[in-house]
Amino acid sequence: MSTARTTPMRRTTPLRHSTTLRRAGAVVAVAAVAVLAAAGAASAHVTVHPESYAKGATDGVLTFRVPNEDSAAATTKVQVFLPTDHPVLGVLVSPRDGWTAKVTNTKLKTPVKTDDGTITDAVSEITWTGGKIGAGQFEDFDVAFGQLPDNVDELAFKTLQTYSDGKTVRWIEEAESGGEEPENPAPVLELTAKAAKGTTEGATEGTTQNGAAAPAASAGTKSSGSSTATASADDSTARGLGVAGLVVGVLGLAAAAFAVVRGRSAGSRPE
Repeated sequence: MSTARTTPMRRTTPLRHSTTLRRAGAVVAVAAVAVLAAAGAASAHVTVHPESYAKGATDGVLTFRVPNEDSAAATTKVQVFLPTDHPVLGVLVSPRDGWTAKVTNTKLKTPVKTDDGTITDAVSEITWTGGKIGAGQFEDFDVAFGQLPDNVDELAFKTLQTYSDGKTVRWIEEAESGGEEPENPAPVLELTAKAAKGTTEGATEGTTQNGAAAPAASAGTKSSGSSTATASADDSTARGLGVAGLVVGVLGLAAAAFAVVRGRSAGSRPE
């Protein structure tokens, strides 16, 4: 008479169970770090808002958003350089609580003819000092203009950001056509085709019927606090959706990891 051999059920020891949990936790931690890094990279650049205006637009406002990407130092100085080969005319700086603005004018190599006469000089640099942008904060600096150039497709505003520890970040790199975004990109304003008078066809969002962009805000309005949000909604929404997608992915990975651990533990119990 033969006796059937019974294979003993493999039991999961506490040590094996603990090791599996640690591995799952490590995977989740690495993914979480990736989410935070991606969120930081998306918001750390100095940017200009809105992102586009119609060529030749008049009486508008540009907002330069400066985030602090250093956890150990505060931003204490911001320098924005305006192009002089395609100058922005009629520049006025909106007062900013706690900050002092210094405006530098430059003689133009090529004078610009306008309906009001010939312009021979324009603003080439704006420097803000006296205030502080702390870790995890940003500041918006508003600049009103009288007229944008109509003979170029985009304007790059090279920017220097100086910290309280003496470090200066140079946001001056321009992306090549069709290339990847550089590490320290300069804020870029796209200039779109101007719509024909009397029609809205071809006009970009935020433009008037004659193709000139509508002002983003009143130049004389004071805004206080580093958390004032005046950036374009589309830009903020896109970044928010991207970060949210990464977070969902991490949560899914965590759920799957712990489901595997739980399944193994349940399968090792004797019937």
